[in-house]
Amino acid sequence: MNYDAILVVSFGGPEKRADVIPFLENVLRGKNIPRERMLAVAEHYYQFDGVSPINAQNRALAAALKAELERHGLRMPVYCGNRNWHPMLTDTLRQMQADGIQNALAFVTSAYSSYSGCRQYLEDIARARAQVGERAPVVDKLRVFFNHPGFIEATAARMREALAQVPPDGRAAARIIFTAHSIPRAMAMNCKYVEQLQEACRLVSAEVGRSGFRLAYQSRSGPPSEPWLAPDILDVLRELKAHPLARQVVVVPIGFLSEHIEVLYDLDTQARQLAEELGLNMVRSRTVGSHPRFIAMIRELVQERIEGRKKLSLGFMGPSHDVCPPDCCALPKTNRGAAG
Repeated sequence: MNYDAILVVSFGGPEKRADVIPFLENVLRGKNIPRERMLAVAEHYYQFDGVSPINAQNRALAAALKAELERHGLRMPVYCGNRNWHPMLTDTLRQMQADGIQNALAFVTSAYSSYSGCRQYLEDIARARAQVGERAPVVDKLRVFFNHPGFIEATAARMREALAQVPPDGRAAARIIFTAHSIPRAMAMNCKYVEQLQEACRLVSAEVGRSGFRLAYQSRSGPPSEPWLAPDILDVLRELKAHPLARQVVVVPIGFLSEHIEVLYDLDTQARQLAEELGLNMVRSRTVGSHPRFIAMIRELVQERIEGRKKLSLGFMGPSHDVCPPDCCALPKTNRGAAG
């Protein structure tokens, strides 16, 4: 197929205080989440004056990707469309249709396979195309990239930056904790989310020359009665208090691509406060963001589809599929209200 545009598809986030409640209502629409819980989450955003950095970072990523594509002879417009806040995916597809775009490749800002990180975005795209109508652009999703050399190298570079902030005499003994968004265990059983995370952690650790790490989870949002992936990052930090030599901690948010609220609040605010109370020196690695190697990786994913180039991957799991099977990352019926 001849593709004539790239579409960056993301979660979206508010950009001022007045956006916060409408944004969260979009996120939680159709989910059985008490309004009190929504208002509590809103306070996280208000701590940052209602501004999530995710939209600005996606705009920066799109601009860097457009320049990267042009440097390699691929002159294609790059659009942004979100699941939960402006620019909404349907509006972006309408603009693409007006611009004469017929076939686009979608880069979804999630490196891993899961319902909310992959399949739900496919559903979002299909719903938006249906709303635009029969002349809506065809949109094909690029594969997940948890083990792509570009993602591993960019994450490793960010981790090295963080390690450099650890006092030299404590650097070798510093504990490495990778974090990712927790999801319900029933949802995790229907996908390779955990296996892909573990492999990405192993590959990044090897790239940096570190042998030991922990994978922890954060940002749980479901009811206490429902099992979610654990351990939580806060529990792992508490465990370290029992190890008198583990005073230096490097946290690597490998499950996130940008510095949005779940990184700024859950790690930079909540986890950092606990680390200080426990006497731990916590350094948080930056997300890949618009790291040049990560932007080059997206271009390489595009070239795989347009030019038929070899699929690049590291480790033993191999490259992911381009087209998801019908039952891939299905949402268990018991979790219809927990996705997002």
